[in-house]
Amino acid sequence: MQLFRTILTALALGSALFSANSTLAIAQNADSARSDEAIVDIAQAYKQRDRKRMAALLGQVRGSSLEPWAVYWELSSRLDTASKTEIQTALGKIEGTYQEDRLRAEWLLQLGRNRDWATYDQEYSMYRMGDERALQCYALWSDYAKNGTDVAKTVQDLWLTLREGDEACAGIAEQLIEHKKLPAETAWVRARLGMENDRLRVATQAVAMLDSGWVKTVNAIYLNPGKYLSEKLTALRPQTRELVSLAIIRQAYLDPAEAAIEVEKLRWRAQLTAEERSWIWGVIGKQAARKHANNAPELFAKGQFNLMHEDHLAWAARAALRAGRWQQVQEAINAMPTSLRNENVWVYWNARAVLAQRPSESLRTQALAQLQSIAGIKGFYEQLALEELGQRSSFPPRPAPPTLEEKELARTNPGLQRALYAIRLGLRAEGVREWNYSISLHTKGGMDDRALLAAADVACRAEVWDRCINTSDRTKTVVDLDQRFPMPYKNSVVTRAQSIGLDPAYVYGLIRQESRFIMDAKSGVGASGLMQVMPATAKWTAKKIGLTDFTSHKITDRDTNIAIGTGYLKLVLDSFSGSMPLAAAAYNAGPSRSRLWRGQSGSPTMEAAIWAENIPFHETRDYVKKVISNTTLYAALLTGQPQSVKARLGSIGPVDAMTPEDGLDLP
Repeated sequence: MQLFRTILTALALGSALFSANSTLAIAQNADSARSDEAIVDIAQAYKQRDRKRMAALLGQVRGSSLEPWAVYWELSSRLDTASKTEIQTALGKIEGTYQEDRLRAEWLLQLGRNRDWATYDQEYSMYRMGDERALQCYALWSDYAKNGTDVAKTVQDLWLTLREGDEACAGIAEQLIEHKKLPAETAWVRARLGMENDRLRVATQAVAMLDSGWVKTVNAIYLNPGKYLSEKLTALRPQTRELVSLAIIRQAYLDPAEAAIEVEKLRWRAQLTAEERSWIWGVIGKQAARKHANNAPELFAKGQFNLMHEDHLAWAARAALRAGRWQQVQEAINAMPTSLRNENVWVYWNARAVLAQRPSESLRTQALAQLQSIAGIKGFYEQLALEELGQRSSFPPRPAPPTLEEKELARTNPGLQRALYAIRLGLRAEGVREWNYSISLHTKGGMDDRALLAAADVACRAEVWDRCINTSDRTKTVVDLDQRFPMPYKNSVVTRAQSIGLDPAYVYGLIRQESRFIMDAKSGVGASGLMQVMPATAKWTAKKIGLTDFTSHKITDRDTNIAIGTGYLKLVLDSFSGSMPLAAAAYNAGPSRSRLWRGQSGSPTMEAAIWAENIPFHETRDYVKKVISNTTLYAALLTGQPQSVKARLGSIGPVDAMTPEDGLDLP
């Protein structure tokens, strides 16, 4: 009887403990849910700049793994009024995190604008990312202001590479020009870049450093360069030579043929320097090359390559490739700055140019060595170089998988944990930024290859495919193809592709580039889902392929998106007679553009690698090359056999005038 009572007592105690633990677990889950909800609410309040709501919610996220985000959002929204003590206290609370570095970066911008160099230097020394050009320029400004250090060359390099006007780099550049540490020509070069890239503020900001009275003239030139050039007094006014350059450059942006006539006029030929004329011909040639004008190589040849901007030289090389002028290809590449000339694209085409001109044995050996130096599977030109050497894309040796210790270090990394947690809560942009920071910027030089493989493994297991791919892509000495080229939803993708006569490798190559397998991905222009389909295109395609139950909200459903995306891709591919590069360009930039770029009757037929390099839009040019490169490697993974990137490229030329084109109604 006593034993029975003891058992009953033990059972009752166990039941009570179980009940208490269950109640505690439920309470903890409820607290976690409330905390998560508060984090999402604070994120929304931050976007709306609702400071009062952020302050009210802060208490609900204390102890949350995402508390550093809440601290950052709340103080970032009122950084302009917060005291130095408040800011430093907040930085101390989130020490060692991405949010600390992000908040410090914003404060540094404020300190730089206020010229508080003492505090700036103190805080900049603790800034880990170090990748923001404005902050680099403020640091140089501080060094110059306090120590008189010669920073002119570094400032010039930073300033001339900025696409937009700014305060930091422009501010120190202006002071250096005023102090005669930078030549006035630097401001004119900056103004030229503004004019030829349609950035009026860049041009006016630069010219104002020299004479604020010229800003009105630059505005007038931007609106109507022909009117300025036709005025009788233009050539007689003081300090008009540079303004004439800006006017002809602007005219070249609007109408390169008209600019080519203008620059040859006697009064400008006598007035402009060889450098100015070469730059103008570089702009005229670039604009003509972007429009695939047959005379683009001749236009470039009117200037001197060694006096042109690197962007002009890239387009000079592209135009010469399109025309089959291998010597001019080589001349343009040889005139490039070393850093540009050493990029794989130009290493490849330089070697091809040498080999195309019946070189001596020693030059041939050098060209083959150049190809060997870049050959591999990492990207488009690496694969092309491999094939030039008689090999095909296949499997590199698989690296040893991450050890248990390496996996545990990655799994418990606070930044990676926060990033994945933020992504799970729907704060994808925040999660991606923190993940990237954790693998590349938190420590100097970023994670080594073994740590990157382990971090990628964490992302792959969590099925956060974009971080899985991008992290593994960063390894330098090893390649894990399973991480870099995963195949989620394999049954759905392969079955659907094969059922409509599409190569599954092509579908995977395109999805990898479009969405990185993010199911609910949405672009800035409204494309949605795995295959990034636009709403109007989805509606049109659904009708075309007989998907009768399609409604707009289904666009991010996995199987619906795959059905519509592959259906549209198949229609596009058939419209372009099976050309993968043309279809990829059409998928990204629209079928009408792809048709325009293939050329009209009389346009040359060329190898597709040359055609792709001459796509005028940088985004589409990069996209086509990456889709074809991806496709080649996915084919190797799916078939287990080495693959040819050249076979997928083929050649491209205009459609025979007598052959009717299909798919002209494609959206």
